[in-house]
Amino acid sequence: MDATGNAGHNRSPEEVSRRYTVYLIVVALAGWALASYDLNLLVLTIPDIAAELKLSSSLVGSLVFFVSAAQFVVTLFVGYGMDTLGRKRMWMICLAAAALFTGMTFFVQTFWQLVIIRMLASAFAQSELAVSITLVNEQVTARRRGLLYSIVQGGWPLGVFLASGVYQLFIGLGWRFVFLLGVIPIIVVLIGRAFIQESDRFRHVQEVKEAKSSGDEARVRSLLREYDVDVEEIEDVTVEQLFTHPGYVRRQLIMLTVVWLFYSTSFVATNLYITDFMTRVKGISGSQASLILLVCGGIGFFFYVLGGLMGERWGRREVLIGTGLLVAPLNLIFLFVDQYALIAIVYFLIYQVTNGTWSGAGYAYQAESFPTRVRGTAVGFLGAMFAGGLLIGSALWTVLVTFTTPTVAWIVIAVGLALGQWLTLALRRIPPGQELEEIAT
Repeated sequence: MDATGNAGHNRSPEEVSRRYTVYLIVVALAGWALASYDLNLLVLTIPDIAAELKLSSSLVGSLVFFVSAAQFVVTLFVGYGMDTLGRKRMWMICLAAAALFTGMTFFVQTFWQLVIIRMLASAFAQSELAVSITLVNEQVTARRRGLLYSIVQGGWPLGVFLASGVYQLFIGLGWRFVFLLGVIPIIVVLIGRAFIQESDRFRHVQEVKEAKSSGDEARVRSLLREYDVDVEEIEDVTVEQLFTHPGYVRRQLIMLTVVWLFYSTSFVATNLYITDFMTRVKGISGSQASLILLVCGGIGFFFYVLGGLMGERWGRREVLIGTGLLVAPLNLIFLFVDQYALIAIVYFLIYQVTNGTWSGAGYAYQAESFPTRVRGTAVGFLGAMFAGGLLIGSALWTVLVTFTTPTVAWIVIAVGLALGQWLTLALRRIPPGQELEEIAT
């Protein structure tokens, strides 16, 4: 018996498909929530870790730099692996590795041990995103693709909520213990993924490749009636298809790369160093900062779904444009608020435009921008670019807080670089509701 419940012989194919889709969304949502839990727990515990291991602001910055570097490298390989080994296999590898190294965080004793373990844990956790973007978007219906994937993306604020809640409840037992608590649910989700099927579209591309290689033109023509594929390019290495062939695919990849680099570089200030910034510059306690994140994450889920709904109504690029235009002004306002209530309100808005509405529409937009034959590699590359932005942002943050002040770092990274998100205006409009093959083959 599999997760679709198709042991019930009286169920229609539509009901079986619907049940499987629900199961896929739930498992993907849970996996991304736990990946988010792992990364955001690091964000929340940075003050506690820094106090125990006696880390300066520069070393804290270095930690995020090394973690981002690992995310960049691992996500590149995961993206390529999706188009060669398969989506499901890479999904299992990412979550299993994340579980292992999240648990091993409990045992670290020195700064460099912390760096190595967190590099591996966070890299595989972050790579979870690239796989879920690809697999889920290939399986769900075109009519509800953006909305359904926005629910999966909502796992991120749920992870923030979970991390903040666990921090509030168990930090008295030490920061090591709260990392250890994350291992059990990750293992449960890993078991649940054993029942997930490989993407139909990935299997289809593999069959087309085999038929083309064997010279079976009749089989190729038959397969193309199911899903359209650019047969002329399908035998090339996926990286070569992306970068050496002029046209829509390469231009879209370049534009999305630039936009996501600006987005993730500014994201460093507003989401990774935020508790450190709030405690050092705004003068609030770590507990007060975690409470703000708890509320942002708890309510934030609905902003992801809102982003998905707006994308289905007006187009996902349009949501990215509207959201991207708000980030820099909000980050500038945040610099001038000092009362706890105002800090909480303004940051709540910052959190939703840098997470909820942006991600609720943006990652479905990534998936539908590329043909199946290179989708895994392209989305993996963009995931690596997100990590690359974190890498650049954390390096800049470390340099700026070392030689200037956290306020200057905020102005440069959170405000100045966030203006780059206005380049969403140059992205291609993709009307919602289209089959993936109608957009690009």
